[in-house]
Amino acid sequence: MSGHSKWAGIKHKKAVIDSKKGKVFSKIVREINVACKEGGANPDDNPRLRLVIQKAKQFNMPSDNIKRALAKSANSSENYESVRYEGYGPGGAAVMVEAQTDNRRRTTQEIKNIFSSHGGSFGDVGSVSWMFSKKGCILADASAGEEKIMDAAISAGADDIRETEDGFEIFTSPDNFEKVTDSLKAAGIKVLSADVSNFAATNVALAGEKARAVLRMMDELENHDDVIDTSANFDIDDSEIEKFSNGL
Repeated sequence: MSGHSKWAGIKHKKAVIDSKKGKVFSKIVREINVACKEGGANPDDNPRLRLVIQKAKQFNMPSDNIKRALAKSANSSENYESVRYEGYGPGGAAVMVEAQTDNRRRTTQEIKNIFSSHGGSFGDVGSVSWMFSKKGCILADASAGEEKIMDAAISAGADDIRETEDGFEIFTSPDNFEKVTDSLKAAGIKVLSADVSNFAATNVALAGEKARAVLRMMDELENHDDVIDTSANFDIDDSEIEKFSNGL
């Protein structure tokens, strides 16, 4: 799980940067559209929509933008579908990509090209997903103190808590994700990031050019307009991660 946690940290930093450029907002608007199509425009009755709205607030998307996206989705003729892509990156790291597209053929070809251009291999659905499980991951500000964070998280049903240099990572089941997030906030603990994603049970250690190559591939996948989430099971030394992160 640690390899994905490192990538999750990079993703969060990148998303914060992209939110300042408006890139994240456009993807969130699309996620709102798909969530509304699948479960209705009332967040109280649509858990997926609640998670997307929480994500929007996390990246400081203005409330008016969220309201407009909800109103537009109710009458939108846009027809996006959720798709998943799987394969291997340089060095044999397993990679999963979740996207939302109105043209599956176009998006599939573009994702294939990203895999191949970085020395990866595009696989069939199911080729690597068996290595991953869906979990909630919440990063809490360490300034609240370990005991307070653990009490709020465990009492709400958290599965695991780990201290990192960025704060405390709290892992939950998808069902308990909202409950644990709300418990932390109610206790006055700052939530730095919160998302439900795919986590691998085992990791592949990468170094040198293979490490840099897989990071470049993951970055390009994240930059694709249709991609909403990426997951990978690589484990890369912190020094390599820092060099890459500083270049974002």
